[in-house]
Formats: sequence, C-alpha cells, structure tokens
Amino acid sequence: MIEGIPVVGARGAVLCFDVISPYAYLFHELVLRQPLDVAVDYRPVLFAGLLNAHGNKGPAEIERKRLFTYRFCTWYGAAHGIPFTMPATHPFNPIRFLRLILALGCEPAVITEVFRMLYSEGADPDAEETWHTLCSRLNVADATALIEKPSVKSQLRENTERAAQSGVFGVPTVIVGEELFWGVDALPMLRAYLADPTLFASAAMQRAASAQIGARRKNV
Repeated sequence: MIEGIPVVGARGAVLCFDVISPYAYLFHELVLRQPLDVAVDYRPVLFAGLLNAHGNKGPAEIERKRLFTYRFCTWYGAAHGIPFTMPATHPFNPIRFLRLILALGCEPAVITEVFRMLYSEGADPDAEETWHTLCSRLNVADATALIEKPSVKSQLRENTERAAQSGVFGVPTVIVGEELFWGVDALPMLRAYLADPTLFASAAMQRAASAQIGARRKNV
C-alpha cells in the first residue's frame, strides 16, 4: 500500500475525488456504466488542499486553460453520451457538498446525485435553492447540523492530507497498491492495469520511470 492510504483488500482501490472537478463527474459516469474490476473506496478530498500541498495552480486559475477545460468537458460529455452542462458558477466552494457526501457514508448513489445536480443539470452550486433541492432529494432534514459535525470536518481534512502525502496531486485519482491513475483519460490505462498488474514491468515502462530531470524551471 501507499503510506497513509490503505487499499481495500487484496484487490482494492481508493478513488480520491472532489465535486469541483468536472473530470471527476465524467469519470464517475463512465465507471457507473462499466464498473471497475475492483472494490472501490470513495474518498472525498479538497482539490484546493492538494494544490496547496504541491504548489500547483488549478485549471480555473489560468484563464485560457479554464476555457479549454470547460469546452473539453462539454465536448467529452457529448462524445461519450454523458449529459453535461457546466454549472452556472465555476470554480465554487465544494466543502459543504464534500462534507455532505462524507456524512452520508460516501454512498455511490449520494455521490451520483451531487454530481448530476451540478454537471448534468448545471445547477448553480452557490445558490441556496440548489443546496435545499439536493438535501430534499437525499432526504436530509438538517444538513447544516450534519456537515458541521467535528468528525465530518476532520475526516475531510484527513482525507486530503493523507492523499497529498501519498502523492495525489489532482482529481480524480485512483490508487491501486502503489500506483496512481489520474484523470478521466487514465481510465483505459487503469482498466489495463487491473487486467494485467505487470503492465508497468515492461522495458519501455521502466525506461519511462527512470527518466532523469535535465533542467528545472527557475522561479521568476
């Protein structure tokens, strides 16, 4: 296992995700269609915390990358038959959604409801109407009290810290044993690895892993 994040059983995986990521939504929908051949432990994490831990910028913090990301996800959804509508506001603060998912046991059905409200229906994540509608659909009577529980708050922090310590730098990321699979584009590679755990033992893969750093960018 990777230090800090144990996998689930001998054939288990950990899925680190944040609902702020449209890529995480697309990944989730593809896995719903064709489940992974492995038990999955869903781990909500705060993407902003991962960015801070690694000193990175998020896609939405680079204007042209932000536009490209939104266009690409819209195109990708259409190309794969996944209903996709960008939320009215993005980026947004995902903390209450992540805490709600944690408080309700990280059930796939709950995660699906949250993702689809944000990216299938394109609801405004900052609108109170969106929050109240979501809580109603999930039959949550007092969501505020639920997400303010110290245990829920601490679990989100711990998930994020453990993910960062394990090398997770983006979402969605699936951890299988000591391997990381980042992004919706890595889903085919993940499936290939699950079918053949020797995937990274080839000479070409070993060469890729041993490439040396020839130059480093200087801080300006």
